[in-house]
Amino acid sequence: MYDSIDVARAAIKLAITSSRSSEEQLIARLKEKDIHGAAVDIGGDIVNSIHVVIERAIIASRKSGVTKENHVQDGAIAGASREAIMQIASKATGLNGGGKVAICRHKEHLSVCIFMSIGLLHLNEVVIGLGHRSLPAD
Repeated sequence: MYDSIDVARAAIKLAITSSRSSEEQLIARLKEKDIHGAAVDIGGDIVNSIHVVIERAIIASRKSGVTKENHVQDGAIAGASREAIMQIASKATGLNGGGKVAICRHKEHLSVCIFMSIGLLHLNEVVIGLGHRSLPAD
């Protein structure tokens, strides 16, 4: 049985994977532990496209089976994603960035992690945001 810190740790590990193949391998290893994961790449002006980041997180979690298409689960993903975005927003204002959103869930624990590089040319800042929500276990 895993608790919220274990699910958050899994989301962070998934967000910092450096390639699609390592991402897929980690998702498979997590699934063996009954932790369901999904990840999606993001980029651009994050502060002005918050809704796009949230939508991509919801769609990725649905497609991968982390959540189902219903109001409560979509709301949990949206809330955790927004929380993670707000943690990186102060450094992202007015700049472009690229990175990954990772979603992990085990029973009622749900974590969303955003890991990005934000900046101009080679003057980049590395940021991470993490949000957590609770959902009824399936």
